[in-house]
Amino acid sequence: MTTSRTQTRWPRRSAALAVAVLLGAACGGGADADEPTGPTLPADAGAILTASAAAMGDVTSVRFDLRRGGAPVYIDQFESIAIDRVVGEFTVPQSAQAALDVEVNDSLKTQLAAIALGPEVWLSNPITGEFETLPDGYDIDPSRFFDPEDGWRPLLSGLADIQLLGLEQRDGGERYHVRGTATAAQMKIITAGLVGNQDVEIDFWIQPVTGLVRSAAFTTIAPNEGGDVDWTLELSQYGDEFTIVPPDELK
Repeated sequence: MTTSRTQTRWPRRSAALAVAVLLGAACGGGADADEPTGPTLPADAGAILTASAAAMGDVTSVRFDLRRGGAPVYIDQFESIAIDRVVGEFTVPQSAQAALDVEVNDSLKTQLAAIALGPEVWLSNPITGEFETLPDGYDIDPSRFFDPEDGWRPLLSGLADIQLLGLEQRDGGERYHVRGTATAAQMKIITAGLVGNQDVEIDFWIQPVTGLVRSAAFTTIAPNEGGDVDWTLELSQYGDEFTIVPPDELK
């Protein structure tokens, strides 16, 4: 992805506000207020994934919550900022905002804010708190965490070794639990580059009426540390209206 590299600075309070708003909204995550009812998808892994690929490709907005456990994963080339959690909102075609829980230099836990509008990406500075155009050497475009057309549709359509593990209770409703193996290229897209260079066995929990993915879990190998990295992804508030604006419009 190409981003403008002209340095742009915004008031520190804007980054703090963006983080506060997103983390406050995230407290209300989990299942949507009204669980869909109606005919369920056939209890067949292939049929479920076909319907899910179509449903995810039609998504216009969603809230995402990606959490990491285990070995550290860094978002900068200097390996000084390790990501713990990313909570954000996405709207088509390429707009997103996110709050990032990070650990700086293995000692300081703090929160950053990121905003993406088309090709422009801004990240709050971990020291000053001011928004800056994404610096060279950083790879954390929040709009890439949810790309329904180029990410989720081909991911679900291209899974290998698929199996249906049953119908389970999760995040306030019944979900089809489906497991399959995703390619390295597709995992890199749906995790905004945090996971790459390895095929991954991934578990999905899919809403049985709509086909929408509500949760996913998978384990990877850290690129440098070599240890296991455990990831969980929760998706909610499909179709909600989110207001995403550039940093200078935050009040």
